[in-house]
Amino acid sequence: MKGLLTLNDISTDKIREIIDLALEFKHGKKFSYHSEKKMATMFFENSTRTHYSFMIALMNLGIIPVDFNSEASSVMKGESLYDTVKTFECLGVDGVIIRHTRDGYYKELENINVPIFNAGDGQSDHPTQTLLDLITVYEDFGHFEGLKVTFIGDVKHSRVAHGNAVAMARLGMEPRICGPDFFMDKTAKIIDMEEAVQTSDVLNLLRVQFERDATLNMTVSEYHQLYGMTKKRVDQMKDGAIIIHPAPINRGVEIADEVAECKQSRILRQETNGVYARMAVINMVLEGKL
Repeated sequence: MKGLLTLNDISTDKIREIIDLALEFKHGKKFSYHSEKKMATMFFENSTRTHYSFMIALMNLGIIPVDFNSEASSVMKGESLYDTVKTFECLGVDGVIIRHTRDGYYKELENINVPIFNAGDGQSDHPTQTLLDLITVYEDFGHFEGLKVTFIGDVKHSRVAHGNAVAMARLGMEPRICGPDFFMDKTAKIIDMEEAVQTSDVLNLLRVQFERDATLNMTVSEYHQLYGMTKKRVDQMKDGAIIIHPAPINRGVEIADEVAECKQSRILRQETNGVYARMAVINMVLEGKL
């Protein structure tokens, strides 16, 4: 199946190639224009950053975006995901970008003949988010080997934590996790908040995934006190350490308002890098390099 479904299927050398191309685009490399191409953006789950950064990435590459609205479609009449995607293939699109609530939704799309770009599946994976996070880390450190990254918060329900941990470990980083027991799983070694703040090179904050049936067994105030990124905790971070977050952020929950845009925060830069990461992936697929 063409496209990008998961980073687990591609080599670390290819991951580095995507990162390099994204940074070249960011720093002024002339875009490859695909002005006769059209792609459908099919989001079956709410999204702002991923959805619209894919749209802008397409437009930057000269590709016409066809924005699909599931709530105004035959999905509401019971049409299957396969039949919906197959319809767009028949209509002549050159690729589909899909976010879905189901883990591994793309496994039922094996007979689709146009590239599929996974914009997030259930609690499993979010490959272009992982790429933009890697780009952001690389911009600060210039390497991955030996860096300690800690995922703080609702790891259990987070496709970002699950996808990032695997890719980052493959590139030589050391993933750890931190948070309430009811949000922990086997993604990585569990450490406490003090160790996370004081020893991490990268703090990857996570939102509580209420939309995926996460239950916060404490008050918001208690959670923020125990696991929120506060100004006091920022002051305890290693020199040069950074904060990332897949967003949307919940100010006053996993991150204090005054920390969201502090000098250690790379959250806004991540949003910018998302456009270039997605441009690189789309361009490489269309040129047969991925």
